[in-house]
Amino acid sequence: MLSTGALRAHLLAARLAGPVATTREAGLRSYRLFAARDPRVLLGLDPERAWSEGDVLRLMADRCGVSDDPGEVSGPDVIDPERTLAALEAFADRLAGAAARRAPVLFGTGHPHRLLGFYAVLADALSAAGCAVLTPARGRCVDMAGRFGVRAYTLDYVEGVALVREPGARSPESATGVHTHSPLPVRAVLDEAARAGEALPELVVGDHGWVCGAGQLGIEAIGLADTDDPALFVGEAEGRVSVAVPLDDGVPAEHYRPLARYVLNRACLSR
Repeated sequence: MLSTGALRAHLLAARLAGPVATTREAGLRSYRLFAARDPRVLLGLDPERAWSEGDVLRLMADRCGVSDDPGEVSGPDVIDPERTLAALEAFADRLAGAAARRAPVLFGTGHPHRLLGFYAVLADALSAAGCAVLTPARGRCVDMAGRFGVRAYTLDYVEGVALVREPGARSPESATGVHTHSPLPVRAVLDEAARAGEALPELVVGDHGWVCGAGQLGIEAIGLADTDDPALFVGEAEGRVSVAVPLDDGVPAEHYRPLARYVLNRACLSR
């Protein structure tokens, strides 16, 4: 059982919080693009109000702990571990609620190389608690833009977690999915489930477009977000994302395992 103090120490040691690898330049660039409503950083969210670059910076300072000084333009971004811990508590509460009502849940990640294991542990625990962990649209093609134009990616699931694969990718049970911010995969999954008359999720757990895309459609969504992913925090501020947990989403995969254990313990789902 991991104590709050031990998890705080882990967050700092693994650089999940505190000074992180995400740069100030990357964060400010994302805030500027978000203010311009660039779809690459909206992640499927359609903001209700106009957000200036300064508005986004102030929100990120409040939700993540980054500096609110627009004159600070270089160096590593900083995430306040206390904000991460508080968000993990809220995240655990949402999981506990889903488990209590045995709600159908969808897990999806745009960071399969880093975060698949974190979500897989949660999916296994919710399944054991009686929740249906949904896996619709496996094998469906999703056309997404990339560096080399629009390509047809394939939806797949590994240990109950949705991801997308490169065209022609083999080893369907491996975790070698692609990094994507797109909301198109979650839209395709929800569309396929609805057309087939299958259960729709009452909760979506994930990151990037999986969270914002689901939240925009009115489905409860919770997830993890880095300091250069302002859309999840704007969605939280506007009420379409239930919980956005601030942390670095690019550290080695094993560093997220203690977070999964902590969340399941707080949600009373540990086995």
